[in-house]
Amino acid sequence: MYLTEFLTVALIHLLAVASPGPDFAIVVRESVAHGRRAGTWTALGVGTGIFVHVAYSLLGIGLIVSQSIMLFNALKWAAAAYLLYIGIKALRAKPADPVAAEAALMAGERSPRGAFVTGFVTNGLNPKATLFFLSLFTVVINPHTPLAVQAGYGVYLACATAAWFSLVALLFSQRRVRAGFARMGHWFDRLMGAVLVGLGIKLAFTELK
Repeated sequence: MYLTEFLTVALIHLLAVASPGPDFAIVVRESVAHGRRAGTWTALGVGTGIFVHVAYSLLGIGLIVSQSIMLFNALKWAAAAYLLYIGIKALRAKPADPVAAEAALMAGERSPRGAFVTGFVTNGLNPKATLFFLSLFTVVINPHTPLAVQAGYGVYLACATAAWFSLVALLFSQRRVRAGFARMGHWFDRLMGAVLVGLGIKLAFTELK
């Protein structure tokens, strides 16, 4: 009965999640810098962050945020500040000692909790995700669709997001890929830092439409 609606949600989500953004950048950086486990935990954090957006969408809070410039701006600036903080730290990366770089490839230094929180906060504070889920749950998904079914969509979106970014982590945590990036060392960190800073600045100037 709701198959068509579900397929529409799945297609829109696929197009959205495949577009490069803060989630993609942070998963790639964690995977390259700290390995597959850190990248996977970051991906799981990003996926879990989806539940934040689903929860307030189901509760109708997203509609309130979308109509309140003050609340939207507070969320926007919090997210922008977080991305700028991560980006500036990466921009300040210094050349690593070759021995230390090889050791980092052998054993990741990132704790699962730290990686998970990084992914969760990056997604949970993204106001563009707020607008995406607001439009999804008010325009694409019929308001008369049972709440349990809508919640099921939310579970799918979280799991699909985590699965997608886990694949991204799997790709970028390959030893050959990491070794290639390790040769560029601090330049890769600085590049990702510039990307995150750029996303943060872009986010800061996002207007509520």
